[in-house]
Amino acid sequence: MTYIERAITPILKKRVSESKCLLLTGARQVGKSTLIKHVFPEYTRANFDDRMTRLQAKEEPRLFFMNHARPLFIDEVQKENSVLEEIKLIVDDSDERGQFILSGSQKLELMKGMSESLAGRVSVCELTGLSMREIHQVPFQKHFVPTEDYICEREEHLTTYVDLWKTIHRGFYPELYSAERDWQEYYASYVATYLERDINEIISTDSLTFTKFLTATAARTGEMLNYANIASDVGVSEPTIKNWISILERTGIVYILQPYSAGALTRAIKSPKLYFRDTGLACYLTRWTSAEALSQSAVAGNMFETFVVSEVLKSYCNEGKDYRFQVFYYRGKDRKESSENEIDLIIEENGVLYPVEIKMSGNPKANMGSANPILDKIPDKKRGMGVILCLVDKKLYLRENLLALPIEYI
Repeated sequence: MTYIERAITPILKKRVSESKCLLLTGARQVGKSTLIKHVFPEYTRANFDDRMTRLQAKEEPRLFFMNHARPLFIDEVQKENSVLEEIKLIVDDSDERGQFILSGSQKLELMKGMSESLAGRVSVCELTGLSMREIHQVPFQKHFVPTEDYICEREEHLTTYVDLWKTIHRGFYPELYSAERDWQEYYASYVATYLERDINEIISTDSLTFTKFLTATAARTGEMLNYANIASDVGVSEPTIKNWISILERTGIVYILQPYSAGALTRAIKSPKLYFRDTGLACYLTRWTSAEALSQSAVAGNMFETFVVSEVLKSYCNEGKDYRFQVFYYRGKDRKESSENEIDLIIEENGVLYPVEIKMSGNPKANMGSANPILDKIPDKKRGMGVILCLVDKKLYLRENLLALPIEYI
């Protein structure tokens, strides 16, 4: 298998040199273990997917650490959170940096354990699936924000993304790019592994019902989250759907995009939007078996939006930044017109709000940014350059404060 250099590598090296512990989170098969083994080959490795290793760590933690020399990499550490207390004692007894690297695919549970045992002692990074920058070996590391400086710097590293729909359909798990794998077989195996290893340890339900839920959720990627609607399709209760959605978020399968909250936006919808983190997995679950059929389908717009949102989030992760308090969306009736308005993404940085529209179009129009002035209502914030991320082949100003950008600028 060919190793694909990961953009987050310099961040990990820096964090390991500065912190006593590093925690790397991310969904299964995004390449956490491969990355750590490649970048930090000197680390001893313990994998908590192995039951015997977990058992020793739980029942005889001191013996476990005697048998696993430091520096130590513990994979899937959330499966035995009790070990974190012992790690706390070890790192508190020394000023040495980089003693432990921890990884896990259940982000929120893992963070809970970290906050209780290793607060102030652990540096947290998130690894995603491959980004388009990584696939095309683009040496640019900054997160996407449509400032003049960002756009100028990004232009120095532009490369055309050929066969875009083929890539969207394939998805972004590294194994699909580093080895010859049948697409159908890979995702069938992924879903089975995910259900067997992760879901069965968290909830008790039959795999058929949960697979039906996965499919119903994938069919709604890019839409506002409606628990009752999904519950009706799956045939389980709404509280059950809420719990299962939280599990998908916790294990890195979906991302819940929150609405922008501001007192001045009195008629904004409060429901979040749901996005699958990997378009290939969403395509597999919803039975789109070819890129050509997908690109011509009724769901193409939602899948394109899912792809763009995911790429924006990856740009934050690969710079080691937390996107949760910087990326939002808006939908509501805060303009004088009676119809609803929507801004696909609102990126907030340094008191400036940047409205971003996502359009599967090669012919963008100025009215695509018509909802942007809503942001002028928000006190103590400025409205920055509006952007339409779309399928144009070059940068195009539509207004003085509205710019159409090819997706290669992400």
